[in-house]
Amino acid sequence: MATIRQMNEKDRTSVIDIFNYYVEQSFSAFPEEKIPYTFFDELFLKSEGYPRIVAENQEGNIIGFAMLRPHSPIPAFRGTSEITYFIKPDMTSRGLGTLLLEYLLEEARSRGIKNILAAISSINQGSIRFHSRHGFEQCGRFTGIGMKKGINFDVIWMQLTL
Repeated sequence: MATIRQMNEKDRTSVIDIFNYYVEQSFSAFPEEKIPYTFFDELFLKSEGYPRIVAENQEGNIIGFAMLRPHSPIPAFRGTSEITYFIKPDMTSRGLGTLLLEYLLEEARSRGIKNILAAISSINQGSIRFHSRHGFEQCGRFTGIGMKKGINFDVIWMQLTL
């Protein structure tokens, strides 16, 4: 199926290209415009010290990526992380999201992380269903705070307690 490995600088183009697909085609990624490849540096900085991984197919092409990052820099919240993952659109609904999630959850447990949070657009019903199937529960909803392509959306927070 797929091989999971640690993300590195060589993955910059593939990771940003996957992310930008969702920027342009959906409400899964919040930006309205494609992000530059330099945004990869920001992803790396925000997830410093946390797992960040890519999934490769048999040919060595990146078909998805995932990462944890701190929810807050305040030490009182060190046991809580936010999760992000994106999969090439032609590779969804094949178990890859579950594979990436399970890998990150195991890494989180080994680091003493007790809570995983996901911020999801209310328009992204597929992600809400995916997280619900994997034990996440809705813990908050910020009504009407997002705007993309002229459409308002809520941000739904889902939480998994490990």
